[in-house]
Amino acid sequence: MADWKRGLRRVLYPAYEARLLRRLPDNRPQHIAVLLDGNRRWARSVGRDTAHGYRAGAANIEPMLGWCEEVGIEVVTLWLLSTDNLNRPEAELTPLLGIIEDSVAALAEERRWRLHPVGALDLLPASTAEKLKSAGDATSDVEGMLVNIAVGYGGRREIADAVRSLLAEHAARGTSLEELAQTLDVDDISAHLYTKGQPDPDLVIRTSGEQRLGGFLLWQSATSEFYFCEAYWPDFRRVDFLRAIRAYAQRQRRFGT
Repeated sequence: MADWKRGLRRVLYPAYEARLLRRLPDNRPQHIAVLLDGNRRWARSVGRDTAHGYRAGAANIEPMLGWCEEVGIEVVTLWLLSTDNLNRPEAELTPLLGIIEDSVAALAEERRWRLHPVGALDLLPASTAEKLKSAGDATSDVEGMLVNIAVGYGGRREIADAVRSLLAEHAARGTSLEELAQTLDVDDISAHLYTKGQPDPDLVIRTSGEQRLGGFLLWQSATSEFYFCEAYWPDFRRVDFLRAIRAYAQRQRRFGT
């Protein structure tokens, strides 16, 4: 891109962003879930290795959380690593886990947000699981925005874990399967999800142009609105975020009807 075009964007975009922010309606989402997609493709597009793409993506997390605070979001869920990603070659997976550990630790040190790891932590290396739990413990008293960190997360695995937890709970009470079958409802399963006690996401954002959920928050997103952005995650900007919030605010939600 020509230097004059970059300079023009630096001048115009802040004014455009400020205008978007001023004109956002009051009906903003309470809970936003984001698939941080496109790190590897971004790395290839700039001629760098995969780890460079993941580091660039990690560097964009803190700014995005700041944008969420700016518009009054209460809960954010970030999908950093799926259960399927755990099958990647060790040469790629090990650096990625290290980048995630460092990124989550840096967020915890800020003490601006209450971090909550979600996912099948038992599938992760013990050191990674421990660092995620430590970040959650270290920020449990923070009164700021709740940030779910989804690592080793899969929607089907979450539902299976919820059912297992539900069955174990009732087995400990002495409830028979026949008795449980007669009373079981959707609220019982919701109470055993990784995000139990939280509002379901109002808006799900996926970057990189892919228009699918890939198993993200399968249960919780039943009535969510979706926004698909062409930008790769490392290139996702404040203006892209504000456009997503504007698109959500302009919709008339039907909650699945």
